[in-house]
Amino acid sequence: MVEVIVALDLPTATDALRLADRLPGLRWAKLGPMLFLEGGPGLVRQLKARGIRIFLDFKWHDIPSTVAGAVGAASRLGIDLATVHVLGGEEMRQAAVAAKDGMRLAGVSVLTSHTPESYGKAVGAAKQDLAAEVGRLTRLGVQAGLDAIVTSPLEVARVRAIAGPDRWIVVPGIRVGGSAPGDQQRTADPGQAVAGGATHLVVGRPILQAAEPAAVYQGICEAVA
Repeated sequence: MVEVIVALDLPTATDALRLADRLPGLRWAKLGPMLFLEGGPGLVRQLKARGIRIFLDFKWHDIPSTVAGAVGAASRLGIDLATVHVLGGEEMRQAAVAAKDGMRLAGVSVLTSHTPESYGKAVGAAKQDLAAEVGRLTRLGVQAGLDAIVTSPLEVARVRAIAGPDRWIVVPGIRVGGSAPGDQQRTADPGQAVAGGATHLVVGRPILQAAEPAAVYQGICEAVA
């Protein structure tokens, strides 16, 4: 079953809890750095008390010992899914996997904000074939034992072919009803992502900016059921 993760990219814990309470049947919430720094572990516990699973999206990319410590702390807090950058290197990936305990760990491939040109500049190369790069990073994540891969909707099918049938594929950059892409360059609608093999869709702005967030959330859930 494909699950919808609502990105609670809101300024305060009060705002986040208010929205969570307006979304009947909410199973997953994503917390990024902004909201976590405001709400802290207490917000995690309040959401967990509501039966909501937590996706902590910090995209760790640091020395192995630092990442391992952060992963271990997240697992002890009760986080269900967290992210590391696959580009962090083999030792970092191995340290993260060793520290995750019962938590699932997802490897971020190429950010949805990148174009072939911007990614090429970031890695000091020419314009990049992003599908090929996502495939390369997926193989590294699979070899490390990561539980999931994060990719844009445009590369889901390639990731599924490499990751196999059971590994989670977490897909941000979901847009519905012609909603604006914002700073995410590689986007698609829920149906395209699901058709490629996505297991979890991360949806933020189309829900957060809607006049009726519950209706949009319910519509997405029904569309991927």
